[in-house]
Amino acid sequence: MKICHVITRLIVGGAQENTIFTVEGLIKKGYKVELISGPTKGPEGSLEEKVREKNIQLIIVKELVREINPFYDIVAFLKLFFIFKKKKYDIVHTHSAKAGIIGRISAKIANPKSIVIHTIHGLPFHPFQNKILNFFYIIAEKIAYYFTDHFICVGEIMKEKSLKAGIGKKSDYTVIYSGFEIEPYIEFSKRRNELREKYGIKPDEKVIGMIGRLFYLKGQEYLIEAFKDISKKFPHTKLLLVGDGILREKLENYAKENGIYDKVIFTGLVPPEKIPEYVAIIDILVHTSLREGLPKTVAQGLAGGKAVVAFDVDGTKEVVINGKTGFIVPPKDINLLKERIIYLLENSEISDKMGKEGQELIKNLFPVEKMVDEIEKIYIKFLYNEEKRT
Repeated sequence: MKICHVITRLIVGGAQENTIFTVEGLIKKGYKVELISGPTKGPEGSLEEKVREKNIQLIIVKELVREINPFYDIVAFLKLFFIFKKKKYDIVHTHSAKAGIIGRISAKIANPKSIVIHTIHGLPFHPFQNKILNFFYIIAEKIAYYFTDHFICVGEIMKEKSLKAGIGKKSDYTVIYSGFEIEPYIEFSKRRNELREKYGIKPDEKVIGMIGRLFYLKGQEYLIEAFKDISKKFPHTKLLLVGDGILREKLENYAKENGIYDKVIFTGLVPPEKIPEYVAIIDILVHTSLREGLPKTVAQGLAGGKAVVAFDVDGTKEVVINGKTGFIVPPKDINLLKERIIYLLENSEISDKMGKEGQELIKNLFPVEKMVDEIEKIYIKFLYNEEKRT
């Protein structure tokens, strides 16, 4: 079985890590797998070197860029078309919006016998985006649907929203949670005190943490505004922002202007393998993003046994069970966000219990081996059906 995965870029992010874990897992099972990506630029960091270290065959199509660019998009389409025509993959599996649309159409036209799978990590249309752009993406997805054999969603909500937008039917979708290596989170949680000392956290300090790119729609501005008031009530509390991005300077200025700069830790870019360490030192994980699929950082926090307070967007509530593994808050509701965080700061036993409940949930749903096994089953099912037809 010859397999090709296609993604727009290999920044440090959940969809990218999911793709690499999948490719690596399939190679371990004995399949020939190649990965196509556009160029990776910007402050979010790159996973290209990590891919090469794992001896994964990587093909860079420099015109496959995230931004809409008619010239580059046509060239990327043609380059993908000729790659697919030459290599005749049995499976072409796409990820992310741009690579998903261009990749699916070019793959099916180049080789109609290829099984084309698309993973929806997060929908390109969402409530916090321009309506015209949403309309464009929905139309593009409806067109790409006719070149798609099956969809994998990382959460139930992506399936529901796609169907509501008129893209396909229920049988076209399978939900497979975005697996990751859970054991490091469990192991590092046992070294909590040692790690807190390593990062300069005092024994009496509580740490509120968020993991994510400092980028538009990621929502750190809501958390830092809430923290401004929380820090007055709990002066021995710190805010840990794990990640980097174009909004860092703006967030740093806000912290300085409001007298909380000495309480906010900006880690900068952190490699994925270091995330379990940062999860271990925090007390409460907060996620205030306005657009997600099923946020991996929430699953990572729960894997480390941390209670989570998160905005109720997309698939978040599939793992943040309100009142059981954490609290769900309406998007942009800073007052309720503060209330929930304060409640957990004041009730450590409840917070710890929620974290333990969340950890058990993640151990059951998110092992990377389970994800790869379920994806493999879909490949085999569709290839078998294609062989029967021919």
